[in-house]
Amino acid sequence: MSETDDAGAEHPAAPPPREEQAADPFAPPGVEFRPVSTGLITARLVTAGLWVVVPLVASIVLAVLLGGWFWLLPVVPVVLVVWLLWLIPRQVRAMGYAEQGDDLLIRKGILFRSLVVVPYGRMQFVDVNAGPLARRCGIAQVQLHTASAQSDAAIDGLPADEANRLRDRLTARGEARLAGL
Repeated sequence: MSETDDAGAEHPAAPPPREEQAADPFAPPGVEFRPVSTGLITARLVTAGLWVVVPLVASIVLAVLLGGWFWLLPVVPVVLVVWLLWLIPRQVRAMGYAEQGDDLLIRKGILFRSLVVVPYGRMQFVDVNAGPLARRCGIAQVQLHTASAQSDAAIDGLPADEANRLRDRLTARGEARLAGL
């Protein structure tokens, strides 16, 4: 198809506009996600390390007692530790949250990604939790409880001050949205 201009010259038609690539559903446009604390990396590595110590010690004891091919057993926990040292920091960097006008967005995951949207009006109460290791790392978890148990959400690894601020802010926003019903 072609077009003609005022002088009668023929020009090829402009190509149709390119279709924009599909937007990433896990990164909505205009939404700035706040990252969680890197203290969560330390807490998760310590926890994972405690779970790997027992199999490592058991495999070393078996290798010493039985010898031979049993010396390959300690390799499995060591490989697991190396993999976790690579994986856990990536997982924590993929986590984030964003406060919007009407809802809270929580994103997590690398391979299996998820984006949870929690409307403020659906929140019933907000908990802040921190165990001994989390307190030592200076982090806390904000747990959101909604009208549906299936839509409860949590944000791990927030600095304690930010967790308290977010709890107060979400509670206030939830009460304001609920009052409007």
